[in-house]
Amino acid sequence: MAEWLPVATRYHPMSENQHSSTEEEQPSPTESHLTTLLRQSRTILLTTVVIALVATQPVLAQSVGSDFCSTDMAQTIQNIFDVIQFGGPLLGGTLALGATVAIPALRRADVKRELKTVRNQGVIWGVIVAPMATTLVTFILNTIVAGGSSCSF
Repeated sequence: MAEWLPVATRYHPMSENQHSSTEEEQPSPTESHLTTLLRQSRTILLTTVVIALVATQPVLAQSVGSDFCSTDMAQTIQNIFDVIQFGGPLLGGTLALGATVAIPALRRADVKRELKTVRNQGVIWGVIVAPMATTLVTFILNTIVAGGSSCSF
C-alpha cells in the first residue's frame, strides 16, 4: 500500500525494545529545560559579578566628601529636592482646597465630577506622594550619591 512512497517517508513501526532504549538515551523535556535554565542562570550570575567588579572600581577610587558639595550638580540636586519638598504639598493642597470650596457653588454634575477628580489628585500627589518622595530623595542623596552624606541634603 505505501510502496510507492519514498523510503524516508514510509512508516516503520518500532519494536518495544527499540522504543524503550531510545527513551533512556533522550532526556525528558523537563530535565532538558532545567539544564538549560541552570546554564543560563550561571551565565547571568557570572556576568553580573564581573560587571559589578569592573563598574565599582572607578567609584571606589573617587574621593568623596565636601568636594561634591561645592559642585553645580549638588546645588541642582538641592534645588530639585526643595521643589519636591515644598512645592508639591503647596500646589496639591491649594488645588484640593480650591476644588473643595468650588464644588458646592457649581450646579452641573459633570463639572462637579471633574472638580472631585482634581481634589482627589491634589490630595494624592500633594499631600501623600510629595512627602513620601521627600523621604525617598533624602535617603537616596544621603546614602547612594557619592559625597551626599557630607552635604546634609
